[in-house]
Amino acid sequence: MANKNFLSNLKYDAPASIVVFLVAVPLCLGIALASGAPLFSGIIAGIIGGIVVGALSGSQLGVSGPAAGLAVIVLTAINELGAFEIFLMAVVLGGVFQLIMGFLRAGIVGYYFPSSVIKGMLSGIGIIIFLKQIPHAVGYDKDYEGSLSFASADGHNTFSQLYYMLEAISPGAVIITTLSLLILILWERPFMKKIRLFQIVQGPLIVVSLGILLNLVFMNMPGLALKGEQVVAIPVPETIGGFFAQFTFPDFSQITNGAVWVTGITLAVVASLETLLCLEATDKLDPFKRVSPANQELKAQGIGNIISGLIGGLPITQVIVRSSTNIQSGGRTKMSAIFHGFILLGCAMAIPAVLNLIPLASLAAILFLVGYKLAKPALFKQMYKLGQSHFVPFIVTILGIVLTDLLMGIGIGLVVAIFYVLYNNYKKPFLFESDKHIKDGTIRLELAEDVTFINKASIQRTLSQIPDGAKVIIDASKTINIDQDVLEIIEEFKTNAQYRDIELELIEVGSVNIENQVKVVEHALANNILTKNGKREAAYN
Repeated sequence: MANKNFLSNLKYDAPASIVVFLVAVPLCLGIALASGAPLFSGIIAGIIGGIVVGALSGSQLGVSGPAAGLAVIVLTAINELGAFEIFLMAVVLGGVFQLIMGFLRAGIVGYYFPSSVIKGMLSGIGIIIFLKQIPHAVGYDKDYEGSLSFASADGHNTFSQLYYMLEAISPGAVIITTLSLLILILWERPFMKKIRLFQIVQGPLIVVSLGILLNLVFMNMPGLALKGEQVVAIPVPETIGGFFAQFTFPDFSQITNGAVWVTGITLAVVASLETLLCLEATDKLDPFKRVSPANQELKAQGIGNIISGLIGGLPITQVIVRSSTNIQSGGRTKMSAIFHGFILLGCAMAIPAVLNLIPLASLAAILFLVGYKLAKPALFKQMYKLGQSHFVPFIVTILGIVLTDLLMGIGIGLVVAIFYVLYNNYKKPFLFESDKHIKDGTIRLELAEDVTFINKASIQRTLSQIPDGAKVIIDASKTINIDQDVLEIIEEFKTNAQYRDIELELIEVGSVNIENQVKVVEHALANNILTKNGKREAAYN
């Protein structure tokens, strides 16, 4: 997308930031609750993730904040370290490690995840969001907002929650959810999008406003009144001074504590991996298909976690729920993430009591739409048409995420995807077409560009099946890399061929010393080797 000025994108970014803010509030609180940390620590992480990380990140649409994937790690660490202040020291160290990883260019790890796994991750999260919001939609709020794990906080799981919620359906919550869904579906209609007013005013904002109004009305109606756990529950300080009193500082005396360092490294590794995966997924969703710099993202996350830890916030990652909400709400640049952080800060300071009137049922309706768009049936059809090697890892990743958690599901999907890569590589060590490569009794084997130890068994099997007295040509003229294992097999066949009356011709078979081509291109660009019209020109620095 061509660069546009701030004002031209403001009409897209400002409404999107409001929707992201509305979704972020209960997620920040829910993840803090699940982490065993002060509720306000989740709000701090959301503010820093929006303002600081948003400003420093190279991702135009990614939104950062506290992540559900770290909740178990945080809960365990707080209990083992003995105090939240000690844990904050680990968060600061984790941020330092992330910063170092960014300078060491560790962000390249994110590019090694296949597209089928990334798309499976998006669809899996979409399904999880949808399933997890059904209980909230009917007023059953035992599991915390933002949960993405199969196992729930109350000892149940994603599917058993759907059964137990039938015993605790709240009529007021059902009414709010139903009306909210009708409004959101109406807002998605093409004719609504043509009306200028409705292009500016987002459907989710109307839904939340209606939810607050209905909540106030239902307060005087015993059969419909919402309970405390069915609305947002942000801490309400009595004064501005009380707001700042909610900030907590790390215990710097614990910097020599080995357990703190182990926790910091664990947070850095897991948070970085989750961030890189979400970064890749966000780029896939970006309608302008921009590519975000992964190493810059690690640096931004590192600085964000340092600041978050210093003032009492939870660890931060880029999170796909908020990022996808941002994209679906029309956000165009990083300003939507930054705005959402400022709105979160302003509202937490000035109107927390108003935020506490927002029904979780209203937010469930918004997230239903987010989940559906992430897991549209059309995507399943598209992946199926790409063939088994793409579709199977895609489905396995989805099932893994739904039945375990985000990182475990991605890990399972990655293993399956690697299996298909290895299997396909095993099947194609050389090019052979019978009508083309058997002429006048000569068998011609054209080796692939990259022949590794994975191809060892298939090549050995093929050479052993060649009949005595045959004429064989092994052509490696198009091969860039041949493993020593394969060279040994060819040499052994060469020796054996003498005893089997096989006439063997080898074409350019041997180790080829090819430099890292990526480095060669980078060096060329850095040294301004590009020319145009016969003149030397400066390239990218």
